[in-house]
Amino acid sequence: MHIGFPFRIDHRGRTASADDDEYVRGLIEQVLFTAPGERVNRPGFGSGLRQLLFEPASGELATATRALVQAALQQWLGAEIDVQAVDVVADDATVRVTVQYRTRTAPLPVTAVITRAV
Repeated sequence: MHIGFPFRIDHRGRTASADDDEYVRGLIEQVLFTAPGERVNRPGFGSGLRQLLFEPASGELATATRALVQAALQQWLGAEIDVQAVDVVADDATVRVTVQYRTRTAPLPVTAVITRAV
């Protein structure tokens, strides 16, 4: 068991825990929605995804965003997951990221859809 993300207290008054799938999904969220320079001891950590949301929409931007997200996930979570596909959709003030990955310990791929209003 792992500490749940985001950090919270469970119904017993203890630190909430997460199973392996929830833990990996939380790690993916942290990488995607942390801006480089936001963490003091790891200034390169993150993907910079939020910065791209305010750029004019185009096919080139979509391709660049997918590549940026996939590279960040491989750099920071390469020991945990094998990223197979990434899709990023920005609609108004919401971003939806779909990541298909396989954990190093599970044989079947998992798809995580992460939606966040910015």
